Amino acid sequence: MGKIDGATLMARSLKQQGVDTMFGIVGFPVIGVAAAAQQAGITYIGMRNEQSASYAAQAAGYLTGRPQACLTVSGPGVIHALAGLANAQQNCWPMLLIGGASPVYQNGMGGFQEERQVQLAAPYCKYAHAIEHRARIPYYVEQAVRHAKFGRPGAAYLDFPDDIIRGEVDEEKIRPAATVGEPPRSLADPDAVEAALSALESAERPLVIVGKGMGWSRAEDEVRAFIERTQLPFLASPMGKGVLPDDNPLSVGAARSTALREADLVFLMGARLNWILHFGLPPRFKPDVRLVQLDVSAEEIGANVPAEVALLGDGKAVVGQLNSALAQRQWFYPAETPWRSLLREKAQANLDAVQPMIEDDSNPMNYYRAYRDIEAWLPEDAIVIGEGANTMDIGRTQMANRQPRHRLDAGTYGTMGVGLGFAVAAAVTNPDKPVVSVQGDSAFGFSGMEIETMVRYKLPVKMVVLNNGGIGGGVGPLKEGRKVPPPILTYGARYEGMLAALGGKGLYVEDPADLRSALDEAMAFDGPALVNVLIHPQAGRKPQQFGWLTT
Repeated sequence: MGKIDGATLMARSLKQQGVDTMFGIVGFPVIGVAAAAQQAGITYIGMRNEQSASYAAQAAGYLTGRPQACLTVSGPGVIHALAGLANAQQNCWPMLLIGGASPVYQNGMGGFQEERQVQLAAPYCKYAHAIEHRARIPYYVEQAVRHAKFGRPGAAYLDFPDDIIRGEVDEEKIRPAATVGEPPRSLADPDAVEAALSALESAERPLVIVGKGMGWSRAEDEVRAFIERTQLPFLASPMGKGVLPDDNPLSVGAARSTALREADLVFLMGARLNWILHFGLPPRFKPDVRLVQLDVSAEEIGANVPAEVALLGDGKAVVGQLNSALAQRQWFYPAETPWRSLLREKAQANLDAVQPMIEDDSNPMNYYRAYRDIEAWLPEDAIVIGEGANTMDIGRTQMANRQPRHRLDAGTYGTMGVGLGFAVAAAVTNPDKPVVSVQGDSAFGFSGMEIETMVRYKLPVKMVVLNNGGIGGGVGPLKEGRKVPPPILTYGARYEGMLAALGGKGLYVEDPADLRSALDEAMAFDGPALVNVLIHPQAGRKPQQFGWLTT
């Protein structure tokens, strides 16, 4: 047998473990790692910023179901990518960050870009380790991938020193590792399954909340069967949207605040009672709300609100158990109850409240008027990325999702700047689907140079920038000599010109009458396209009782 260098052994180990895509920025000492990855059959996508590369890797992991990789240089490169590592960990998405490092023999000597990378990464991931021996590379890769995928998914970090990358090892000395398979789908206690169904039967105002955990576990068929069998009203979390279609008649998304506030029993299905769901606490929930909770993580059970019934296990498997147990019961939630009537009335009132804004053809337009054309234009199978303050929040209510894992947004960590990295990942992992990114102008600015990545790799991402000239809101053109307020950006900035200069398609829209034709032109273009839509600087949402993530 011959010798093999560390870069090649790393690439082969990643490929063995199902890592098919690597996003990154090359430089010392990792150029050889990216080249070896390509030789091993891994698609390498060179990004323009390490943050975007790490965002892309985690989105690719969520969309494919296996951790995908981000590759960075040492020191600042790793530190830039920590934003994505933390986002993946908070979002429960699998990814593997591989950071170049100064040579082992220089440790502590002040080497080029030397940094305490393992210690820095450890708080933001499930597994962090330095590779000290070339022969053990397969072992460390297996460990990182298994930690990222098994249990509650998350992030993993491997430190890859220069001398380990470039040095060689005799192949007979390599310690092979098993290929990480699919995690076992753990089942809930059968008594808890029966107790959960009995609790639901006893509720007067039940509500099912479908979280992105159901999307991750590929539980859409089981969840659909459960909702159709029980006829329970349901609400989707932001990235739980699409596990069941938003236009399902049992969806109460249009009456979100009322549903949360008035439910006497909530079945939390693969979602967490964090800030997105107002911690499950008053005034957004009833003080004595009962909770049935399904989660893969034991530590999550009872967080913020005690669970009356705990269903600990894999989402797909446990909902399958519930469906099997329902075969022995005659119960389903009645079609006509005061609870259903209240939800219908509130949903209609909310729809009536925004209808004037949807129909308002003023120039410059408001968000709801823009989304009228965007929603009608969106292909049903589009993977939609939403990012920004008003842009994302209003978009959640105005852009329907009908398929699982087809919506990505700022997520649990509330991270701005994820949008174009997510869009690149979606386009690379799903080349047969339309990918549409709808961002505010502030959100676009975090990672706008990734439009060059899209042009270089011929990724046909369609971008819509809703441009109000500010973070949250703008003031319009500034008068000469006026001090620029902290949230203000350039009103009417011509972001579409950036993409046009790079070889993509750029369109600018002020008049609402021109929006749909611009969107159609963008979709017809064979490559990345950006529609820059001028929004009134003071446009916002309909009045909110609580002012955050409400409808």
